[in-house]
Amino acid sequence: MSRAVNRRIFLAGSAAVTGAVVSGTALAPPAAALSPASAKSAESAESAKTAESARSATPYVPDLDAAGIEVRDAARRDPTEATLAEAAVLMSRRKLTSTTLVEAYLDRIETYDSTYQAYAEVTGEAALAAARRADRSGGRRGVLTGIPLCVKDNYFTRGVPTRCNSQIFADLVPGHDATAVARLTAAGGIVLGKGQMGPLATTRATTPNGTVTTVNAWTPDNPATDPGGSSTGPACAVAGRLASSSIGTQTGGSIVLPSNRQNLTGLKPTMGRISAYGVIPLSYTRDHPGPLARDAMDAALMLAVMAGPDAHDPRTLGLPRLPDLVRAATPVVSRGGAVRMRRATRIGVPADFLGAETAVRGAFLDRLDALPGVTLVDITYPADWALLTGTFNDARLSERTEPFRHWLREDPALFGVSLLSWLQGLMLSGDEWITAQRAKNHLLREVLDGVLSRCDVLLQTGPVPFDILGLPEIAFPIGFTAGLPSGVILGGAPYEEDRLLEVAAAYQAVTDWHTRRPADPAAPAAPGPSARRAAGAGRPRLTAEEAAARSA
Repeated sequence: MSRAVNRRIFLAGSAAVTGAVVSGTALAPPAAALSPASAKSAESAESAKTAESARSATPYVPDLDAAGIEVRDAARRDPTEATLAEAAVLMSRRKLTSTTLVEAYLDRIETYDSTYQAYAEVTGEAALAAARRADRSGGRRGVLTGIPLCVKDNYFTRGVPTRCNSQIFADLVPGHDATAVARLTAAGGIVLGKGQMGPLATTRATTPNGTVTTVNAWTPDNPATDPGGSSTGPACAVAGRLASSSIGTQTGGSIVLPSNRQNLTGLKPTMGRISAYGVIPLSYTRDHPGPLARDAMDAALMLAVMAGPDAHDPRTLGLPRLPDLVRAATPVVSRGGAVRMRRATRIGVPADFLGAETAVRGAFLDRLDALPGVTLVDITYPADWALLTGTFNDARLSERTEPFRHWLREDPALFGVSLLSWLQGLMLSGDEWITAQRAKNHLLREVLDGVLSRCDVLLQTGPVPFDILGLPEIAFPIGFTAGLPSGVILGGAPYEEDRLLEVAAAYQAVTDWHTRRPADPAAPAAPGPSARRAAGAGRPRLTAEEAAARSA
């Protein structure tokens, strides 16, 4: 479909600035959410919806041999090293079983998660049972059959606690899966557990009093290192080899920032590509479900499975057809081994792109510029860019406060260290919110008619502008700075996730940054709850002011 048609469809959807109530059951009082009648009704509707999705989408595992991609020796030696695609290929060749793969991940979780604290809940027995069923399925395989996944703890999971790292949902055990989770499991994916997250998806993962829990997998012994945002647990699980892939949510950077800081490839799709039904909301107009993966191909596979229309989320209806994401994530390699872009692509480079990482980002631009089909284009932001993406960004605060007014009135202490950031939303007046929506429309015109008229994709210095607008972004690693992963964020036009994947896949075909893994932390003498408590001792604590300042 043409970019002009995509643009018209996107603008029509963006006109409804307040969105639809896509997660109503998530904010129902727990007793209502758990009533047998509502759970049974939701389960029946979910089954019908999943069947409809399966008929309309056809994701597939790529033929790595045909694409000139070898399963790496490291993946053959250690199944937890394999990418999702590599694991699927090894299982299809009967070189690996799902049971072996799940057991390997569970062993690592038992050994190391007391340090990482990536998981809020581990569903080991259920995962092993699902793995054995996958191994018995023979030829009846879904694209993710036997693949162990981590799910952020704001996605509903049937029969498994969904706490959103909040005392508000401390006792919530949903009666049905979120749409994204249902589609992953319908494709054969296996949920290893729920990934720890920032309280109600606001900051990095902490306890209610602000004590840091989940760490950056690259510095497990230094919990002060920023892990990147509220999808902390899902990112740490994949980076630390505690899951093949994961899903998170992004409102203010919480897919792309953890991916950049933990050497992953994270894909935030266009608003509406993935249903947000069954995801406890932070902001109805800015919440984006999406994958945090090891490379572009894994991100493509995850998105291809989760994407599609869902009657529970009106924003998913009437959108352009999903492109062939697997093809987009397959690099174009000549017989002689040379890599080129699948399509000629103009990549916009803002004047401030190099920032403080001049060396690593300069080397990245050089490597990118050397790819046949790439044209780098200098981009100058309009004069009011900082105002539109900074001051007016505060409009998000009232959006996220609105669904939680009941609990703010009933017991503010339930919000823990993040209370201040929730109260800020009550301070915005109605006219300020309306002004911010006008500013959003102006920003949208400046991006679509200005910046993206001069390039196909845009390198960014932060995720917020495209979060405000609901445009797609991909993050991927480009090197290391002072021993820590360094990555970039690439933004695209509405529904052009394939363009983003093409760039990331071509770059990853000529570099190996995405294959680097962090060293394991020291294993505790006796894994278990006591080791988890010991690992948490002496960790830094965020103040209410710090939590508000870092809030998504």
